[in-house]
Amino acid sequence: MNHRITFFESVLGEKIIVFPSHRGCVRTESGRVYFFKSGPESRTFRCEARGLQELASAGAIRAADVVSVGDDYILTCHVDDTRPRNGFFEQFGRALAQLHRHTAASFGFCENNFIGANRQMNVPSETERNDWTTFYFNKRLLYQFRLAERRGYAIPELRKGFARLESKIESILKGSDDLPALLHGDLWSGNFLCDPLNRPVLIDPAVYYGHREAELAMTTLFGGFPQEFYDAYSEAFPLKPGYDYRRDVYTLYHVLNHLNIFGEAYMHEALSLLKRYE
Repeated sequence: MNHRITFFESVLGEKIIVFPSHRGCVRTESGRVYFFKSGPESRTFRCEARGLQELASAGAIRAADVVSVGDDYILTCHVDDTRPRNGFFEQFGRALAQLHRHTAASFGFCENNFIGANRQMNVPSETERNDWTTFYFNKRLLYQFRLAERRGYAIPELRKGFARLESKIESILKGSDDLPALLHGDLWSGNFLCDPLNRPVLIDPAVYYGHREAELAMTTLFGGFPQEFYDAYSEAFPLKPGYDYRRDVYTLYHVLNHLNIFGEAYMHEALSLLKRYE
């Protein structure tokens, strides 16, 4: 620990008076505050840092500022998280619409990263670069289904439902073509903060360039966002007709991911989503 404190004092250029063992606030002698996370060596922290930097580069929504990152830690500027006040979610909806106008030449990302504890496959093949349906099915749904097979969750009912979905995925997503938009990738109520100026701040991303409907669908899970968020987004950047029908095929990715992380508690929800496309 002393070695680590010495290292971060050299990074920050001043003495540290509070340093957490694994996760929490770092406080310096001058009163500056940072947020620190550490864990076993992996690519997760570097991927998180690159995702935050990619989001910040769009200039649409503030993302937690990365100060330093390594194989087993990330240090960001601390955000004083406050309770959202009137107008916060309208501002957030408009800002997300602006983020989604930041586009790329192809779907995916320069590297694979993580969605929770699982890998998220982002590097596209040549056939996936400009074909959203192929990218989404292969890199999102099929990857999670095969992971479920390896972990023993692919019960016959799940297999049958997934096979039906595979045969219909082209027709389900037909007509929703859009440019590859910059996505947070894991946007739910636990992955944003509200700063003292009542502005959203993004944290813990799983960044890639994809269809913006996938992002909006994710926000409806685990309690969802207030209606004013969706109204403001739709006013700023309307979705194509049929989103309500397509939404569940996007939430399926995250439900399958939770099935693969947390187990059979998510099986019923996964099967229910698949039944909607019978």
